[in-house]
Amino acid sequence: MIQRHFDEELAELKTKLVRMAGLAEDQIDKALTAMVNRDSALACRVIERDHKVNALDVEIDEACIELLALHQPAARDLRLVTTAMKLSTELERISDLAESICERAIELNEEPQLKPYIDIPRMGNLARMMVKESIDAFVKEDAKLARKVILDDDSVDDLMEQLFRELLSFMVENPHTISRAIRLSFIAKSLERVGDHATNIAELVVYLVEGKIIRHTTPPAISGR
Repeated sequence: MIQRHFDEELAELKTKLVRMAGLAEDQIDKALTAMVNRDSALACRVIERDHKVNALDVEIDEACIELLALHQPAARDLRLVTTAMKLSTELERISDLAESICERAIELNEEPQLKPYIDIPRMGNLARMMVKESIDAFVKEDAKLARKVILDDDSVDDLMEQLFRELLSFMVENPHTISRAIRLSFIAKSLERVGDHATNIAELVVYLVEGKIIRHTTPPAISGR
C-alpha cells in the first residue's frame, strides 16, 4: 500500500514536470514569434505568463522535499527525485530567458528593423527542439536521445558565433546600428543559454538512466563510446 502510494506520487511528479516543460517550451516559441512578427502585445503576454512556470517550480520542489522526507527513497527512485528538483530549476531558467527575449524584442520594436530575422529563428527553433527532446528523453528514460541533445548544442553555438560576427560588422560600418545590434546579440545569447539548459537536462537524464555523471567529461563519454 505504501509502495503504491509512493509510485503514484512519483507519477504525479513526472506529470508536473512535463506540464512545466510544455509551458517553458511554449514560452520560447511565443517569444520567437513575438520578435519575428514585431508583436509587442504577444511579448507582454509571455512576460506575464512566466509566473505560471515559477509556480510549478515551487510545487515540484515542495513535492520532491516531501517525497525525500516521507519515503526516504534509494537507488533509482532517489535519482529520479533529485533529478526532478534540478530539472525544474533548468526549466524555470528557460522561461526566464524567454522573458528576457521578449523584453529585448519590445525595445527593438521601437526602432526600424536592423536586418531580416533568419539566423535567430534558426537558433531558436534548434534550441526549442533541444528542450523538447531533452524532456522526451526524460519521459522515455532514453539516454541515447539525451546524448543526441548534448551533441546538438554545438550547432546552436556555431549559429551564435556566426550571428555575432555579422552584428559586429553592422556596428563597425554604422554606429547608428549599435543599440539594435546589441539587443539582437542579447537575444542570441539568451537562445544559446536555452541550449545550455537543455544540455543540462539531457545530462541529468543520462544520470537518471545510467547513474553516470557526465558533466565536464570528454566527448567519448558524452557520446556513450
